[in-house]
Amino acid sequence: MSGVKAVGAAQAARLTLLRGAALVASPWKNGGGVTREIAAAHATSQAGAPLDAFAWRVSVADVAQAGPFSRFEGVDRTLVLLEGAGMLLDEADRTHGLAQPLDVAHFAGEAAIDARLVNGATRDFNLMVRRDAARGTLEVWRANERRSMQAQTVLLYCAQGAQDVHVDNERQVRLEAGDTLRIDTRDAQCPLHIETRGAGVLLAVALDVLDAPRQDTTETASRDAVHT
Repeated sequence: MSGVKAVGAAQAARLTLLRGAALVASPWKNGGGVTREIAAAHATSQAGAPLDAFAWRVSVADVAQAGPFSRFEGVDRTLVLLEGAGMLLDEADRTHGLAQPLDVAHFAGEAAIDARLVNGATRDFNLMVRRDAARGTLEVWRANERRSMQAQTVLLYCAQGAQDVHVDNERQVRLEAGDTLRIDTRDAQCPLHIETRGAGVLLAVALDVLDAPRQDTTETASRDAVHT
């Protein structure tokens, strides 16, 4: 990121590089694994006081043993297998299979989910979006991409390999596996032009808090975070 300058149209977006190696691990209460939060946002009430729950949250989890998932009422969840032999998520009427890296599962946070590990621990990317507070989408980008995105916040997580990311044709960031590029825009209606180069794989997450004028956004305090 050294030498990177924000000029022209790119001044409308703030770029933050979050190094995967600097994310802090927090153990689960049930001892079944650890979570490393990448970023989260909290909506606020009309009185300006923060709500108890997140509007959206993005993290990476290491799952060490089988067991039930915690329930999150009113939250839509997206899980992507990053490493490991796989995991089966048993719901009342179906099973979500994550058989190989980059497989994706979508389910409601209030659903009763029991996780079964296929053959040992897994690492997973976890997107949680509260339905009445935010909107979020996730796409898997493989190799070279040219995309236009409109969102308050865009997260580009490097799931495999490495990628060079160009934003609005003016700023370039190198992402290694486990790194995240966070892009916060001043105007969510103004498209971001993103180009990727390399043989890696990115998880591209677009996020909007519905109560944007009162949004209080927090991000994981990475020791190696770089802002431009």
